[in-house]
Amino acid sequence: MDRHAQQIKRERQDKARGEINSRNRSKMRTLIKKVLATKDQKKAESFYKETVSFIDKMASKNLIHKKTAGRRKALITRHLNAISK
Repeated sequence: MDRHAQQIKRERQDKARGEINSRNRSKMRTLIKKVLATKDQKKAESFYKETVSFIDKMASKNLIHKKTAGRRKALITRHLNAISK
């Protein structure tokens, strides 16, 4: 069967976007783990700020659902509040 140039290009773009999405999803998980593993309040706050920003970016790009983003932000916020006490 014939393969159209558009189809070939679409597959190439899908592969590239998939790699970017995979990289971003992995980075997001790593940032969340970094916040949750930190017991020092100062370090946790700096990690928290970076993580929340990244989660919001991923939700705005539809990499994750906005409610999933809210749930993950709530998880790290609870951890940060527990450290603060």
